[in-house]
Amino acid sequence: MSNIVIKIENLSKQYRLGQVGSGTISHDLNRWWHQVRSKENPYLKIGETNDRATKGTSEYAWALKDINLEVKKGDVLGIIGKNGAGKSTLLKILSKVTGPTIGTIKTKGRLASLLEVGTGFHPEMTGRENIYMNGTIMGMNRHEIKSKLDEIVAFAGIERYLDTPVKRYSSGMTVRLGFSIAAHLEPEILVVDEVLAVGDAEFQKKAIGKMQDVSTNQGRTVLFVSHNMEAVKNLCNKGITLRNGSISFTGNSDEAVKNYLSENNNENRIAHKKYSNQSYPGGDIIDLLEYSLLNINNEKINTFNLYEEVRIELIYKVKQKGFTSYPNLHFFNQQDQILFITTTTYDTVINSEGVYKTTFIINKYTFNTGIFKASIAITCYPGTDVQFHINPAITFKVEESNIEFRKTPYTDVIPGEFRPQIKNSTLKLEA
Repeated sequence: MSNIVIKIENLSKQYRLGQVGSGTISHDLNRWWHQVRSKENPYLKIGETNDRATKGTSEYAWALKDINLEVKKGDVLGIIGKNGAGKSTLLKILSKVTGPTIGTIKTKGRLASLLEVGTGFHPEMTGRENIYMNGTIMGMNRHEIKSKLDEIVAFAGIERYLDTPVKRYSSGMTVRLGFSIAAHLEPEILVVDEVLAVGDAEFQKKAIGKMQDVSTNQGRTVLFVSHNMEAVKNLCNKGITLRNGSISFTGNSDEAVKNYLSENNNENRIAHKKYSNQSYPGGDIIDLLEYSLLNINNEKINTFNLYEEVRIELIYKVKQKGFTSYPNLHFFNQQDQILFITTTTYDTVINSEGVYKTTFIINKYTFNTGIFKASIAITCYPGTDVQFHINPAITFKVEESNIEFRKTPYTDVIPGEFRPQIKNSTLKLEA
């Protein structure tokens, strides 16, 4: 396997839905009858795709299907995907909590895993006793564990409760101790599910720092599942995206996160909404009637080129006099981090009844390529009454159709959220 520490070939995992156990006596007899005749398991042919949002016709479903993956020594692999995509099932098979239906997994070296709160702990035993028990399971002798004990306890920050039964720990304390044990008992492969989200912000930061140290300085391999896309990008050098039990993308962590977010946003990218009389969003003063993202040809769009100017139009009804209305837009990136807010200026405010249209111009070169979102709100003065806030209202994609058109030496994807054209000049000062 050379420097390959995990090799997964044609891995699939099938579950029977709606039942405790893997099947009925008749199904077991049918499997056995096919087996003695050297025939394929008949129920492997009828499983359906693992899509939790749809009601299937088969009682068998593939939690994982045809997974092929190689992980090298020192890689930090981020595994991302929607809930139910198969992430935890993959880690459980790697950790030998459950076995695959078909396929093989080969690993090189000791593997430590933290899959859920309390994994591998005996609740009646103290924290100290659980440290020794876990170390023994990993093949370490008592002297090796004792040499690491102080370091484990200090990192976990649970010294006061070290000799207290684990059943009295909070979920956060349990995760602290579990992660500290897994990280400090020197496994060649560290598997961490999204349980770190249970810990507080300080511990999450410390845990990510420890995983970086384990991979970078000690050359160990880490598999990390998380819904925190920033953590995946900052910690991992490789990434895979799981979709309905299959790998839909493999690449570096930035590309994997971008692909995952694009897949989700492509499913419900919004360009236009017109409300019916019974469903106007609004308050006592204003109702929103319609909004649109439009190009220069007045066409409704959800994708545009960074070289073109587009606009967002809001049509709304002001129902009361005596108020000043401020339509505003909030723009976000794929990670839902706010980029900027824009609103109407004082010379465009309105203060009388009627139907109005407000247009926001997005100049070319405003956004870089990628997926972005915009929320829509209108605030009224006097007071600070928000009549409505739709978030997200518009989800759009910015593309670059012709890289040759760039007036820069870049030939690859340009990083950042924005691509403004800032005026500049160069003067010769002396010969």
